[in-house]
Amino acid sequence: QVQLVASGGGLVQSGGSLTLACVPSGFTFEYYDIGWFRQAPGKEREGIGCISTSGVTYYSDSVKGRFTISRDEFGTTAYLLMNSLQFEDTAVYYCATVDVRWCYDASRGNYWGPGTQVTVSS
Repeated sequence: QVQLVASGGGLVQSGGSLTLACVPSGFTFEYYDIGWFRQAPGKEREGIGCISTSGVTYYSDSVKGRFTISRDEFGTTAYLLMNSLQFEDTAVYYCATVDVRWCYDASRGNYWGPGTQVTVSS
């Protein structure tokens, strides 16, 4: 199945850090922009940032300065480094291919796979 699989979630205390990984299944994504999204209980899925094929990054105001997106040059893995985690960051996190023009629009994402749960304890 062609999809992007996010992993690395877990339970962390407020103020802590986690790094998520995004791995493609069935293809490589070196020619795709990659977006990170999250969905909290009872809320819509929201885009929090993305990275272009050339490595340019974009972040939503809610995570700017705390989260960092990166990718390897081989199209095999993208990362989301999350620092200074807050209770409000609790959500299921997903990655998907998305044109950076639509970085924050989940409806534009493709190749969704299973997300990974991040829980921040207050």
